[in-house]
Amino acid sequence: MVTDSTRAPWVNGDLRIRSSVLRSVAAAAVAAYARDEEACGYLCGPASEPLLVDEAVELENLANKYHAADPEGHPRTGREYFKVNALKFERAIASAQSAGRPVKVFFHSHLDCGAYFSAEDAASMTLGGTGGPSFELAYLVTAVDAGAVTAHALFVWDDTERGFVESGFTEVAD
Repeated sequence: MVTDSTRAPWVNGDLRIRSSVLRSVAAAAVAAYARDEEACGYLCGPASEPLLVDEAVELENLANKYHAADPEGHPRTGREYFKVNALKFERAIASAQSAGRPVKVFFHSHLDCGAYFSAEDAASMTLGGTGGPSFELAYLVTAVDAGAVTAHALFVWDDTERGFVESGFTEVAD
């Protein structure tokens, strides 16, 4: 998919994220850390304010279930990556768009390794690294180190770089 910043301006980053949303993401990340897995989910906001994010929705990380069922076929655990139900996620995107509250950001956490956009993250969001992003979204990575949130970083696709680059965001009061 080619990102369309006129249709989805949030793909350029520089979002305004409500404090309550960052608190929800942080709580999900810390709880997932306690389960020894990455948190994941999405952030939405009103279509009328394309750069505002005011809601967080956590998704189940299925990585540990897949690993337990087939460790050879799914060698990594939820501590090392996230796996979501793609059909549920795609339905959530469509439903939110119809409701005038588009999904603008996919979020996930990293455990004890910082807030960066890994090669695995990029492969997950670009159909194996074969092109641009699969969804018109920005990506928030939350670092949880020793059980505490230490950073949030927002990433967006850069066509020139053919990869994800860090973009700033502003935390706004509720």
